[in-house]
Amino acid sequence: MKPNVVPSMCFVLAMLVTAVAGMPPTDAQEPPYDVFPAVEPPVWRVRYEAASGPDGLAYPVSYTLWVPPGVKTLRGVVVHQHGCGEGSCKSGLTAAHDLHWQALARAHDCGLLGPSYEQPEGADCQLWCDPRNGSAAAFQQALVDLGEASGHPELAEVPWALWGHSGGGHWCGGMVMLFPERVAAAWLRSGVPLFAADPNRAGIKPHTLPDAALGVPMMCNPGTKEGVTVKDGRFAGVWPANQRFFETVRGAGGLLGVAVDPLTAHECGNQRYLAIPWLDACLEARLPASAGEPLRPMPAAAAWLGPITGGAASPIATWSDPLSAAWLPNEAVALKWMAYVTDTAVVDDTPPPAPVNLQAAVGDGAVTLSWEPLADLESGVERFVVQRDGERLGQVPEEPKNPFGRPLFQGLQYSDTPLQPLAIPQLIDADVSPGVEHVYRVRAVSTSGRASSWSDPITITVPAA
Repeated sequence: MKPNVVPSMCFVLAMLVTAVAGMPPTDAQEPPYDVFPAVEPPVWRVRYEAASGPDGLAYPVSYTLWVPPGVKTLRGVVVHQHGCGEGSCKSGLTAAHDLHWQALARAHDCGLLGPSYEQPEGADCQLWCDPRNGSAAAFQQALVDLGEASGHPELAEVPWALWGHSGGGHWCGGMVMLFPERVAAAWLRSGVPLFAADPNRAGIKPHTLPDAALGVPMMCNPGTKEGVTVKDGRFAGVWPANQRFFETVRGAGGLLGVAVDPLTAHECGNQRYLAIPWLDACLEARLPASAGEPLRPMPAAAAWLGPITGGAASPIATWSDPLSAAWLPNEAVALKWMAYVTDTAVVDDTPPPAPVNLQAAVGDGAVTLSWEPLADLESGVERFVVQRDGERLGQVPEEPKNPFGRPLFQGLQYSDTPLQPLAIPQLIDADVSPGVEHVYRVRAVSTSGRASSWSDPITITVPAA
């Protein structure tokens, strides 16, 4: 499968790659664009300057890629796309470092890609969130360059699983319309493309709906305060836009669902606890068994449907008017959907994976413990608990926080990405006696409250001064 391109690629050839594998941008940038988390394999980054010309991308952009350690051949790439404005651009800088989204990518041998457009506050978001304005071509060039840098040239041709917030949802939906044969699934949080000119959204160019896009699983995910239960305010137009998008796509037979977040406005809240299992189900069904083969169709008979504003879902065969209902890929996802649209309390009874590679460094009379963190695919990770000699020593972080939803080890920004500076899986034990042997272990606790098994222990003796 060859990568698709937009009509003009000339500007891409003139773009300058200024950062690969962690090199900082060479030109001075105002925050937030210079606050890059440091990267080293298995994380890579490329940065492109803005390009001139009618088909050029108006803003500089960086793409950060995480590759699951040990993967031989990538089967796809999960794209986590931020929304409009400087704050959202800043959030995009940490997207590829998210342990929870990495768990989804790892489960399917996919890369995790986090773009970050350098859109100044108040500038025209359409200059990037409409993929026809150069961002589709820049994205595809990034897959080529990052594939070469990471030793995975297949990245340029693999399918895409897209997640986008606000303007990022507009971008993801537009990519489905332009490249339906490349998109395995798309989650549209608080943003959708248009199919007809809207006088209330002047300057936004409508898309056309190709037949091939009807086979791409998509999910609209607005907050209830974006026009469902709150009818005025800045984001009141989100729900009417989602309704029009649903009527067009689902009315034509498209595989489109709706999951109204019952707690939020434009912030992302707890949506990841449905979005990630939903994408997991779609990737499981659609990714081809062998590289280069086309995406597989979703199993039609397994689908469930539910009312678009929430309620009880049931198998598709029980619906007399299926095109009026929200499409869901299977029963397991439907059960999570019903919990999510009620109070976002999606149930997860599975334990998270245990941390691995526990290490200890001794110095200045203290033991510094560190480990490789792994997140539960369904519920992420809230904290790590450390044990010394069979007794609880402490936890990291001491007080997990998240103003937008369930507390998380990495915290959470408005656009569903980890806080900076990135959380470090580390604990220092300063209360040790020289010559005394101690045994340490660590376990993970997911946001659903489930604990992993303990890691392999490590035994340390602090030498006498």
